[in-house]
Amino acid sequence: MANLTEFLGYHAGRTPDRTALIYQDREFSYGEMDARAKAACRWLESKGVRTGDVVALWMKNSPAFLDLVFAASHRGAVILPLNYRLAPAEIAYITTDAGAKLLIVDEEYADLALPLAGQTVHEVVILSPGASVEIRQLVGDRLGPAQAIPSAPGDLMRLVYTSGTTSRPKGVMHAYDQFYWKHLSMIGPLDLSAQTRLLTVGPLYHVGGLELPGLSVLALGGVMALEREFDPERALAVIARWNLNAAWFAPTMTNRILALPPARWAAGRGLDWVVGGGERTPEQRIRSFAEAFPETRYIDAYGLTETNSGDTFMEPGQELAKIGSVGRPAPHLAVEIRDDAGVAVGAGETGEICLKGRKITAGYWNDAKRTAEAFWPGGWFRSGDVGLLDAEGFLYLTDRKKDMILSGGENIASSEVERVLYEMPDVLEAAVVGLADRTWGEIPVAVIAPKAGATITLEALQAHCRSTLAGYKTPKRLVLREALPRNPSGKVLKRVLRDEIAKELS
Repeated sequence: MANLTEFLGYHAGRTPDRTALIYQDREFSYGEMDARAKAACRWLESKGVRTGDVVALWMKNSPAFLDLVFAASHRGAVILPLNYRLAPAEIAYITTDAGAKLLIVDEEYADLALPLAGQTVHEVVILSPGASVEIRQLVGDRLGPAQAIPSAPGDLMRLVYTSGTTSRPKGVMHAYDQFYWKHLSMIGPLDLSAQTRLLTVGPLYHVGGLELPGLSVLALGGVMALEREFDPERALAVIARWNLNAAWFAPTMTNRILALPPARWAAGRGLDWVVGGGERTPEQRIRSFAEAFPETRYIDAYGLTETNSGDTFMEPGQELAKIGSVGRPAPHLAVEIRDDAGVAVGAGETGEICLKGRKITAGYWNDAKRTAEAFWPGGWFRSGDVGLLDAEGFLYLTDRKKDMILSGGENIASSEVERVLYEMPDVLEAAVVGLADRTWGEIPVAVIAPKAGATITLEALQAHCRSTLAGYKTPKRLVLREALPRNPSGKVLKRVLRDEIAKELS
């Protein structure tokens, strides 16, 4: 069996009283987590969820989120975690495309989710704040624990939708064997064991939040301290209160911690390491972190949703010597740099980062065309990112081949936003590019060429975008042009736009 409840049951049977989860200063044992997961599985069964059905979660971090991840696995169902900041139209598209049977929603999103019932999903279930912590409120005494439906290594465990570079999100398929190979690939680089006590403040809908290395820590019998949302003061307090020794932070989170008064940093100095994820960490931020937390390793890393994340990790003692690099490949993964023809290039030469290994997705849900386009022959996944490997095999990111904007650790596909901008009747031409931002890493900027005689304001543009897009995808600035620069084939020269806007708005 490949079900995730296998390792919960293992620890529940041997060390049932050992702490597995901490949430809002409450401890949950392995025995309790195992019982919760199996009771939640019976509840899913009562809702008609069967093997292979897709269960969508529109939820913030909570014990119930984890219960449902384990419960769906126990039931042989497929979990579909949703970015809770998406607009209802985006949620509707994803749940329809995935064929989700059940949508489970935190109460704060109830008004947005209820219209989807019977339209894009069979049923919507709203979780009260209490049920988000204690899902057995929904289960009741009438439902006992459920028997597992065995899952094979190649069975689908999860769908994660990523914006990619297309106008619509793509469903990345994660099978059980890919998860377990990823689990194996992280044990060495992060020195994971039953003594790992991990702070999890990244959103669980994100691959990094859930399992870089959250689920792996639980698989090994360690402790996960889960926070509903990130707050820098609270994060440091939790580290000190529970003697935590590891954490995953997006670079923007690290920046907010470093912005606190230095006297507050002492609470977090018990950490052995912090993994940076979501985007490449600016070099100065790594240096600042090393000064503020001299006993803590900052492990810059690289990963993609399609590869289950955790592809490269910076190695001990190399954090400053190799600053600017995101480390070397994890075990069971190969990285090559290839040119536009798919030919591998030598050390120090720039090209597209390509990856091959057992933890990489088999492709995109119901999208054979884009799946084929994503791989070179031989199973090499094309990341769309540009970089180089030095003579010692350390990876450096130099650019993004895809027109992707990384804001606060979230991917924003420029073409997705452009699709919405072109719905405005006064827009003649539109392009969206990323502008460097101290807080968010990048922010989306709309470059618009209006139709003759038309007037477009930032306020009107933002109001239009927010009706169908998540707030973080909505352009934060507007630049007006008579025309957009294009190459001879008609492609918008976004590099030119980025350079011009950076100078104009600096």
